Amino acid sequence: MTLRFEPTPFAEKAVLDFRPLASRLKRAVDPRLKSACSASGRAAENLELLFSGDVLCVTTGQQPGLFTGPLYTVYKALTAAAAAQILSERLRTPVVPVFWVAGDDHDFAEANHTYLLTVANEIERLTLRVRSPEAPLTPLYRETLGAEVEELLERITELTPATEFRPAVLEWLGRHYRPESDLAGAFSGALAELLAEFGVVVFRPTDREAKRAMVPFFIRQLEMAPELDRALAEHRDLLRSRGLDTPIEVGDGASTVMLECRLGRDRLILEDGHYVARRGGERWSLDELIGLVEREPERFSPNVLARPVIEAALFPTLAYVAGPAEYAYLRQCEPLYRVLGVERQTPIARWSGRVVEKRVAKVLEKYGIGAEDLRLPEGQLEAQLVRDEMPEQARAALNQLRAVLEREYGRLAEAVKEIDPTLVKPVESARNEALVASRELEKKIVHHLKQKNEILVSQLAKARNNLFPLGKPQERVLNVIPYLVRYGREFLGEAFAACKTHALATLGGDP
Repeated sequence: MTLRFEPTPFAEKAVLDFRPLASRLKRAVDPRLKSACSASGRAAENLELLFSGDVLCVTTGQQPGLFTGPLYTVYKALTAAAAAQILSERLRTPVVPVFWVAGDDHDFAEANHTYLLTVANEIERLTLRVRSPEAPLTPLYRETLGAEVEELLERITELTPATEFRPAVLEWLGRHYRPESDLAGAFSGALAELLAEFGVVVFRPTDREAKRAMVPFFIRQLEMAPELDRALAEHRDLLRSRGLDTPIEVGDGASTVMLECRLGRDRLILEDGHYVARRGGERWSLDELIGLVEREPERFSPNVLARPVIEAALFPTLAYVAGPAEYAYLRQCEPLYRVLGVERQTPIARWSGRVVEKRVAKVLEKYGIGAEDLRLPEGQLEAQLVRDEMPEQARAALNQLRAVLEREYGRLAEAVKEIDPTLVKPVESARNEALVASRELEKKIVHHLKQKNEILVSQLAKARNNLFPLGKPQERVLNVIPYLVRYGREFLGEAFAACKTHALATLGGDP
């Protein structure tokens, strides 16, 4: 292929022995969860394994994203698939990769857009629509795509090259991202089809039967809310005393269970023996809330700290494939596992890195720079490279001018010191002004050189859009679509190979 995958790891290698945990965890999965799973091809075989007897899982997950969201979503799923394959061989038992689609999430501003790298190497934002600040915080599994999605699909056609792979990519998107589909459902279906050959089972926890399986855990969390809140606050203080981040706020009386209320998905705060919706203000006694859980479980969902605990309770989970931000909040979850009596899964890092296409690699090689050099503020790298191209005669003259200024002003300062020591400071000020003027002169020379080097500036801008779009790592911004259009499914095969190499290094031991 005309591209390479460059890793940018964010976590230490884990030296792990999963055998003791595997022996404790291996079990059949609740059959009620089967209706909440999407799978085809090899993944369909894994789905049958998941519900046919003793099995283990490697899980990962993400909130739904438009057209599958940024690249790291795909990398998380492929890392889970690779880790499951490795652990299955080592443990000699079925290990199934499961992707948990957090469709209860209500952050529409995060899920309503994606970014494409265009044929012209520019960044194009595709936005479904904007939700009014006053609108209820509707969970994404209830957010219908609407007619706007058809306009975006047409725009994708305009922004991508007419390759042999594009028709299949557009058909794949069109099968799932339909006006009547919801964001979470479209995401689940698209991801399941995209990753079927790697055996990834996509799980929709918003399915009614899945929510029914969660009812006992919701009730226990509500019954133990004060105890859980105290335990989480104490653990937060312990982590902070060790200098560790604790991004999720706890200790404010909030339950780890959330509920869809009048103003959308809401936190439940315990006040004077009642649960109160933080934004909507509705109130329930514990008995009333338990009755509501039993009647309408689909309205309830775990918060960010409880989600991995419920995941480990529902699936016999050996490991969870996490991104850098997840590592911090997974540390905060520990009391929930202990108090609720759930075996804790082991976090392992997803593959992190960038795709460097051949045309981008040529630009880096041409100017003798590495990908990380493109992190420099826009204009700084260009100025540095242009400065390197400054004619030797001009560079030597500028250096000599500065040396002369330093030397002669130094001599003058020594001479005036004998006349009046107070004259030294004005001389030094004059020297500094002269040196500043010389630097300004150099900037003007570089500016004119940059104008003469428009090709350099243009090529670096395009390379930056490829590797650090919007000033951020590629994997956190760009969508997989342009790469599928250019390289077809071979792109996924190469990405999986990179993820498997990473998983082998992460899990330790021999392949």
